[in-house]
Amino acid sequence: MTTFTIDTDNHIVAHATPEQAAATTTTPFDSFSSLQEWVELAKAWPPKRLLAIWSSLPGVQPIRRFKDYKAAAPRIWERIQALAEPVPPRPAQPAKPQAAGRAKGGTRAAKGAPVKGKAAPKATAAKNAPPAKKAAGAPKITAPRQGSKTAQVIAMLQRKNGATLAEIMRTMAWQKHTVRGFMAGAMKKAGHTVESFKPAGGERTYRIK
Repeated sequence: MTTFTIDTDNHIVAHATPEQAAATTTTPFDSFSSLQEWVELAKAWPPKRLLAIWSSLPGVQPIRRFKDYKAAAPRIWERIQALAEPVPPRPAQPAKPQAAGRAKGGTRAAKGAPVKGKAAPKATAAKNAPPAKKAAGAPKITAPRQGSKTAQVIAMLQRKNGATLAEIMRTMAWQKHTVRGFMAGAMKKAGHTVESFKPAGGERTYRIK
């Protein structure tokens, strides 16, 4: 199912999977995959923002205003379906015919002497494998722009006790799903590992490990 993301500047992007959406989106964003989820988002936004979203879509007729989210959400949802990228079909796997060809070739090669010589490159590749694994290190942490929203949230999460979900929502003027999307997307892409926990009788809290 296609997952859509919309950022604070009303840019809507279609992604093949929720994981792809979280990995490629770097700014705070909301995500939705169905009309119902889209309506829940639109319900919390002022008509002015819904009008701005409509006006930014390609090929729409300009309008002056929406009466409310009930009138705006279905019309916008219908238009953004055109943004959905069709998932390309998987290429056919002609494994069996190729395997048969290799088997015949291998039989003919077995009759000759050069078989051992062909096995040598495989051994060399195996010896070179461990250095390749060592080269893969932890993701590089990117320093955010000073004063940006990302920098503000990171400062809150670096505190000893981290920051609660409610505190982040209040400070950044974000909704709950915006905070969750930010933790899964922007923080992960910036190289930070965020710990999410809920103390007994307490609130959902986030902290950088």
